Amino acid sequence: MKPWIFFLVLLSALLSGCASHQGKSVSQQRQAIENMRAETLNTLYRQKPYAADTIERSAGYAVFSNANVNLLFASAGGGYGVVHSNNGTVTYMKMGELGIGLGLGAKDYRLVFVFHTKDALRRFVEHGWAFGGQLDAAAKAKDKGDAIGGEITVDNITIYQLTESGLALQATIKGTKFWRDDSLN
Repeated sequence: MKPWIFFLVLLSALLSGCASHQGKSVSQQRQAIENMRAETLNTLYRQKPYAADTIERSAGYAVFSNANVNLLFASAGGGYGVVHSNNGTVTYMKMGELGIGLGLGAKDYRLVFVFHTKDALRRFVEHGWAFGGQLDAAAKAKDKGDAIGGEITVDNITIYQLTESGLALQATIKGTKFWRDDSLN
């Protein structure tokens, strides 16, 4: 195995440990995820007040915490999250991503998905694949620094990205897989 690939896999494993939900019991893990969800939504509403109305009128939403590393030509990441449908169904999920492109750095960020239709929400929970590109710049630690994130709407889903911390400059094409966390559902 090439040394940089080994380093990327190792760093990705370490970062996914940072992005793992906290707590030993199932109820503690669920509570940690719900706390992350609430904090992320509060941050989103402060930055984009109109998002609250968009979520309220939607079929449901998902919030994920992700740690990502990019080393020259490849990137990898992993995380966890929760999907809330407006009919009251809650689904805990995990995520993993791999990408290719130019970049260097690591970051901890949150994703908020707003599902505008019940079908888009169902497809996400059942299939959970996402492909796309990412152009990103981040230099942030807690409330210091800044990051360029964004929002995009595709296939009846609006996606917001909020960077928590990290130092990264990257342009990648990536695939992300989301799947049910059987231990929490």
